[in-house]
Amino acid sequence: MSFAQANTDVSTMQDDFIKKMASQYDFDSTSLKKLFDQVIVSETILKAISKPAEKRLPWYKYRNIFLKKKRIIEGVEFLDKNREKLEAAEKQFGVPVEIITAIIGVETFYGRIAGSYRVVDALNTLGFHYPKRAAFFRNEFEQFLLLAREQGFDPLTLKGSYAGAMGMPQFISSSYRHYAIDFDGDNIIDIWNNPDDAIGSVANYFAEHGWQKDKPVIAKVTLEGDKYKSVLGNGLKPDVDESELESLGIKSNSLFEKNEKLKLFEYEQKNTNEHWLAHKNFYVITRYNHSHLYAMAVYQLASEIEKRINKTSQALEQ
Repeated sequence: MSFAQANTDVSTMQDDFIKKMASQYDFDSTSLKKLFDQVIVSETILKAISKPAEKRLPWYKYRNIFLKKKRIIEGVEFLDKNREKLEAAEKQFGVPVEIITAIIGVETFYGRIAGSYRVVDALNTLGFHYPKRAAFFRNEFEQFLLLAREQGFDPLTLKGSYAGAMGMPQFISSSYRHYAIDFDGDNIIDIWNNPDDAIGSVANYFAEHGWQKDKPVIAKVTLEGDKYKSVLGNGLKPDVDESELESLGIKSNSLFEKNEKLKLFEYEQKNTNEHWLAHKNFYVITRYNHSHLYAMAVYQLASEIEKRINKTSQALEQ
């Protein structure tokens, strides 16, 4: 396909997109055309999404990105500073304060690294110039324009990641519209600058995806034989019945509910591999980011934050 033909095709797709937004959602076509006149196509974004660094890393290197001392300490500080809202979210949605904190810590270092790309540029680039996932990102562009109108935001000023994820919890546009909430009662859902809304939105997202209050997340196990290999590497959804553990040679000191569905994961260390058995709550974390490495990083960061808080509390009581 020639460069001229490619540009013609993109122009046609953008025209069709504008017509859809006008007819289906009553947007003004002239205003949308002016918006498209002001967006860019970013080669940096196309390169970033084609080769995400985290997908090429073994667990022990991936873990080191998120379990550094600084991120743990700042997680404790974030939790202490926002304890009232975190505890309110835990009470309402059942999601532990450490898990909510860890999500925000992994995603944006507690809001400090929330992305520097204009969301419109990211969604234009990926929706019209990245065929592999163009339909998905055009849908997100649609959702983005709707949320900007609903919240009274200027779409040209909102910034996020190279994939169009926004704010402290890095919600894509559809997640923003479905799960983000006003958690401080000011009638604005601001997940960029308002930690209250970010906290409530993360907790709501988890609750809506089936988080089970006061239930475990994941447990380390030991293995005997090689029958366990038959249940490794088959997606993220729990598919191993509790009754199968013994026959598969999977052993743990943890307790599992009768007939509970679980999932076995392998994590590569420098000199060996670890194996962990995940409960449904771990699967819920993977709904936020479809990676068992990501979910484990969130879980372990939450655990380290909780340990440090408990250690400080014990020291103060002595």
